[in-house]
Amino acid sequence: MTTFPPLPDLILEPLVRAALTEDLGGQGDLTTRAVIPHDLTYDAAIVAREAGVVSGMQIAALAFRLVDPALRIETLRPDGASCVKGDALMRISGRAASILMAERVALNFAGRMSGIATLTAAFVAETAGTTARITCTRKTTPGLRIVEKQAVLHGGGTNHRFGLFDAVLIKDNHIAAVGGICAALSSARAALGHMVKVEVEVDRLDQLAELLETGGADAVLLDNMDTATLRESVAMVDGRLVTDASGNMRRDRIAEVAATGVDYISCGALTHSAQVLDLGLDF
Repeated sequence: MTTFPPLPDLILEPLVRAALTEDLGGQGDLTTRAVIPHDLTYDAAIVAREAGVVSGMQIAALAFRLVDPALRIETLRPDGASCVKGDALMRISGRAASILMAERVALNFAGRMSGIATLTAAFVAETAGTTARITCTRKTTPGLRIVEKQAVLHGGGTNHRFGLFDAVLIKDNHIAAVGGICAALSSARAALGHMVKVEVEVDRLDQLAELLETGGADAVLLDNMDTATLRESVAMVDGRLVTDASGNMRRDRIAEVAATGVDYISCGALTHSAQVLDLGLDF
């Protein structure tokens, strides 16, 4: 299992604090306040109800700590680890009221992120025997991109650009607006610093030929191509650019796409279609 350095809590805390504030509102947990004695203590555990890949333990722990810094938290299955049904992923000890107030937010994050990590791992498994890497896209839940992309890493995938700010991706609408690949690339290179990578989207072989002739790109996004065209595209590129296949990348197609020799396969489904991994909190 790969060990993943945690994200700084400084980055995660605003997300968790907002979720807790949404849940607790201005009155707090009415049920817990009415039913649970203030000084009652308990041991609890986050338990997997099904097999998968764990993600979100760091952010779940942060949810408990924000509610009550005195809670004792032990992570039993770290982010990126596999789990089977019945595995305890985290143990939380302390005031029962505090545990209950943070429970849903912690499980919402951990279940969502573990679902993404689990789906990513399934996609990655389809690339066995090839050099292709599975990567995510910007098709993420608004406001949660950083944690969803972290979950992709926990599942063995890689991250494409995080937003519009950290790389250039010249897409079909950019090309149409300025009249062609050559014009778009020339404008981009004139405006960018030397550290910024440029990827260009093509969906036809004649566009790819134009891109290769023009030069100046670092990567090519081979969009919505059938498998035979992807294979021909990889042969045309011949290692001069990083190749990135995208569009309709279902899990049942990943193996044949990986076999074409592409470097990356971009899959929006990793984040927009992942099913939440069933996790529960048991006292």
